[in-house]
Amino acid sequence: MIDTFPSSPLGPGIRISNGHIEIVAATGFGPRIVRFAFPEGENALGEWPGISTETSLGRWSPRGGHRLWIAPEAMPESYAPDDAPVEHRSDGPLTLTVSRRTDAAGIGKEITIALPSSGAEATLTHRITNRGSRPIEAAAWALTIVRGGGVALLPSEPWRSHGDALDAARPFVLWSFTELADPRWGFGRRSVLLRSDAARPAPQKAGAGNTRGWCACLWSETLFVKRFAHHRGRRYPDFGCNNEIYVAGNYMELESLGVLTDLAPGTSVEHEERWSLHRTALEKDPGNCGAEELESVVERAVPGLFG
Repeated sequence: MIDTFPSSPLGPGIRISNGHIEIVAATGFGPRIVRFAFPEGENALGEWPGISTETSLGRWSPRGGHRLWIAPEAMPESYAPDDAPVEHRSDGPLTLTVSRRTDAAGIGKEITIALPSSGAEATLTHRITNRGSRPIEAAAWALTIVRGGGVALLPSEPWRSHGDALDAARPFVLWSFTELADPRWGFGRRSVLLRSDAARPAPQKAGAGNTRGWCACLWSETLFVKRFAHHRGRRYPDFGCNNEIYVAGNYMELESLGVLTDLAPGTSVEHEERWSLHRTALEKDPGNCGAEELESVVERAVPGLFG
């Protein structure tokens, strides 16, 4: 079912639902997804109206929800404003596409949302198109602002002994402002964790060449999982990252990145994510839980996720 959704704090939108899950895409700006939830349930996506950044291309606002950028991150190209209404079309009762033909940086952006007939899952296909007059090298970059109060998990590679695996397993990438001594970071046997904390506004960020193909955010009652590909041997931005996590206070992003691609004028590249939402039974604030306890909650919610 596809219908209008007038009550989002970020403005009106169009909703797609299979009765088990619902997604709302904004119609007044974007392309953006502003809601991912069980019907009548709490939004897994964060809502941040009122924040903005001035760029030479105009004012850009994070607003909240899920957006499509180009990587590597650059000012002002990545921050091209998206405040104008978007186009949308339905390709069936459970498929919705929202698009902007060209932004101020000369990039066309499109997100197609497809739901199965049942189940709390969705497939999002992101497409960037070079609408400029010169070739560029870029990757599609899918960034999801999630609700505050959660813990992000970036899975580790499967454990192997030193005797069995002498080669490096993957890159783990830090930014100049990353401080691993910050108490929001946690390190379990099977994952790297990053907690949101309204009392700590300083940003933290890390990325990885994530061959496990997923990352997640856990709250006491819900688990949000994003899945994406890792193409071994292909080039990714940021020293080989296809997955990044970021936090500043209660603002948190789960990000996946596609392969760096040479785009001649008029050509496109796609990047797919698969989303799922799962109920959990954690009876306390996940920010107060240890890493192994959180990993156990995730494993119970999605058996086999850690492999």
